Amino acid sequence: MLRNIPKNLSPELVKILMEMGHGDEILLADANFPGHHLHPTTVRADGLGIPDLLRSILTLMPLDRYSDYQVALMETVGDDPRPEVWDVYESIWNEAEKEAGPVTVRTIERMAFYKHTPSVSAVVVTGETALYGNLILKKGVL
Repeated sequence: MLRNIPKNLSPELVKILMEMGHGDEILLADANFPGHHLHPTTVRADGLGIPDLLRSILTLMPLDRYSDYQVALMETVGDDPRPEVWDVYESIWNEAEKEAGPVTVRTIERMAFYKHTPSVSAVVVTGETALYGNLILKKGVL
């Protein structure tokens, strides 16, 4: 055991976060996301919702302030409403990054989001059931 590492972060996930460099991205995926099909480094976090995982990751990892975006979300399709979980995510990253300033969010069309997936460092498939719950975090510097 180590101090100050959130208990919901597995050793495998902490290792991935440590190995990521400035500008690298990690995708937190909902339970419906085809992570294993799209990326060779897919970590399971079954039973965990993205809000708790996001909060824990952001205690360790700053977001990239040298990029034109720090977070990317999957766009909704057609008349699907804006997911309520996005407001939850926004409050978490705003709290974690309050000293650094506002977080810039990019949305990516659904199929383009899938095509972007192989370029991230890893996919974390969670137990999140909110539709359009997927998000990408871009790692910054300390």
